[in-house]
Amino acid sequence: MPMKFDTPAGQNPIDQLKVVGRPTDRIDGKYKTTGTAPYAYERHDVAPNPAYGYVLGAGIAKGRVRAIHVEEARRAPGFLTVVTTLDTPRLERGKMNAAYLFGGDEIQHYHQAIAVVVAETFEQARAAAYLIKVDYAPEAGRFDLAAEAKVAQPVPGDSGEGSGGDGVERVGDFEAAFAQAPITLDQTYTTADESHAMMEPHATIAAWEGDRVTLWTSNQMIAWGHGSMAKILGIPKENVRLDSPYVGGGFGGKLFVRADAVLAALAARAAGRPVKVALTRPLIANNTTHRPATIQRVRIGATPDGRITAIAHESTSGNLPDGDPETAVNQTKLLYAGANRLTAMKLAHLDLPEGNAMRAPGEAPGLMVLEVAMDEMAEKLGLDPVEFRIRNDTQVDPNKPGRRFSHRDLVGCLRLGAERFGWAKRNPKPGQVRDGQWLVGHGMAAAFRNNLVVKSGARVRLGRDGVVTVETDMTDIGTGSYTIIAQTAAEMMGVPLERVVARLGDSRFPVSAGSGGQFGGNSSTAGVYAACVRLREAVAQRLGFNANDAQFVDGQVRSGNRTVPLAQAASDGELVAEDAIEFGKLSQEQQQSTFGAHFVEVGVDADTAEVRVRRMLAVCAAGRILNPKSARSQVIGGMTMGTGAALMEELAVDTKRGFFVNHDLAGYEVPVHADIPHQEVIFLDEADPMSSPMKAKGVGELGICGVGAAVANAVYNATGIRVRDYPITLDKLLDRMPEAA
Repeated sequence: MPMKFDTPAGQNPIDQLKVVGRPTDRIDGKYKTTGTAPYAYERHDVAPNPAYGYVLGAGIAKGRVRAIHVEEARRAPGFLTVVTTLDTPRLERGKMNAAYLFGGDEIQHYHQAIAVVVAETFEQARAAAYLIKVDYAPEAGRFDLAAEAKVAQPVPGDSGEGSGGDGVERVGDFEAAFAQAPITLDQTYTTADESHAMMEPHATIAAWEGDRVTLWTSNQMIAWGHGSMAKILGIPKENVRLDSPYVGGGFGGKLFVRADAVLAALAARAAGRPVKVALTRPLIANNTTHRPATIQRVRIGATPDGRITAIAHESTSGNLPDGDPETAVNQTKLLYAGANRLTAMKLAHLDLPEGNAMRAPGEAPGLMVLEVAMDEMAEKLGLDPVEFRIRNDTQVDPNKPGRRFSHRDLVGCLRLGAERFGWAKRNPKPGQVRDGQWLVGHGMAAAFRNNLVVKSGARVRLGRDGVVTVETDMTDIGTGSYTIIAQTAAEMMGVPLERVVARLGDSRFPVSAGSGGQFGGNSSTAGVYAACVRLREAVAQRLGFNANDAQFVDGQVRSGNRTVPLAQAASDGELVAEDAIEFGKLSQEQQQSTFGAHFVEVGVDADTAEVRVRRMLAVCAAGRILNPKSARSQVIGGMTMGTGAALMEELAVDTKRGFFVNHDLAGYEVPVHADIPHQEVIFLDEADPMSSPMKAKGVGELGICGVGAAVANAVYNATGIRVRDYPITLDKLLDRMPEAA
């Protein structure tokens, strides 16, 4: 039976904090920095003599494929085989897919995969694919969110990552309270479609042995992918293996299997040899998933002293008919007090590529809007934005006042952030501060992200040499999973970090949480904790100790006046223990969330309206921080992504043809190191025993939550221009810039 976590964590070996909680270099760092980390497309050791597959995407956004002419492609140099969607009955969808990945003649969205060409080299496969001629029967599609929003209906939705709810949720009487409020705000905002734009493309090498297939792929959630591939291919799960030890970025775009994995498997079976497939950048934008655009309306009513009496947040987003809405109103249910509340999500059916999870789905675009609205309301009230948020803090779930937060220190984040940033020196009157040609502004916003825990397992081995090996299908997507998992095992077994080996990302290993929703680190290490408890018991039994009394310290096991080397327990053969942790109802009994505060300084060129972020500060309250060094990297990465959403990231929609026009890294701009010269992160000293034996929470997505609003608020403070349609590009500022002094 798995370990049950249904009572708050007491004192346990993790609390020693000899290894856990230390700012530790990533143990995979040497492979990343030397180019020797084996990413999916570069697994030269696993499948000798692979062929290359090139995916052809549909040239229409909606309709049917009448015919696919492959005769010229078959005559191309190096050609081996081709699999077309007309050769293949429509395949089942994976559990998490809204769009079909292959098969049949129906086109649901632009660049839906319609063929994969296999050749001896990548260039030959690409050249052959370009020789294919396709006859389409186009149909009219719906591609314009603003137009379709007029008929959008309220729908329930779930991001699968801790945010979601019913289509409409009410507490009290919002309309009456808003009508009676002395001070009110009613504004509408928009956020753009966004691409994950990860560095490593979606890529897979597939090889068959009889009726069994192995996929060396780039995937964040091995168990999800494992089950989905079996379902899509129509074969038993035991005949499928996924291996993904290193993922070069995913941000939610690799939570679910995509066309690269499916078409690599089909192509390898057709070619009779291993095939490697990588999606091109246009296919990553249009064939995979993206963060959907939103239209959001926020209404706030308050008393003159700044107490919120009514708050409403309504969001409309678009997706394919079987897709979910963007859950952008979720944080508004929990972040601020107020007796009368309304949240609503509407879904417009669009024939654009699938909208699905992207880093902090729901909260990232939701806080982009809510925290700008809070800034606007603070100005109406004549209150400092920090003070306005503090006055509306709550220690209970505002939608369910009888339910407390397990640990909530938003106020601590706001106050410490204001102090460290120098917020008191900010000029609250916009457009007043100059530094040469630059108008300088300061902005802030609160950060919020729910804490989610997911059942996780691990296998732990103790070898004769005293080395502890951990095996779990948890992935490392650049987040530091190898390191925190090894730290957990080292702490539990009383060995130095260099005596631990972590093996990740293989579906043959015990199922973990996977990497998503900022639940991976806390949940997967809790699974390792459970397995190590079992191994400690086995070691104690082998050595004749009472497991409850035994101490594991410095590579030794101690009990009473006896001290024995840990390795001695495995002298007669390797010891192996496996366990998982299941989480009970604690998360229902108390609300578990993470909090933070973002502070940003920007400069806006007085002549050109160019915006430059000058410095950023994030203060986070996110439970025990398992590795402050890697956690800081996660937060500053989130801060950078949030800056991109605020200032530049936008998938431009061709509303006539139904595709994302800027579908490569030349047209879809993202921030780079030079764009933000200074970033600082502070973690509050916090442990939450309600969360897990680790007393940790997630932190990887908290960094992106709210930061875009802090940037937008800083731009307003610098210029006096309030932009409500994001990103804040030059055209939205230039004709409104203040006259030069």
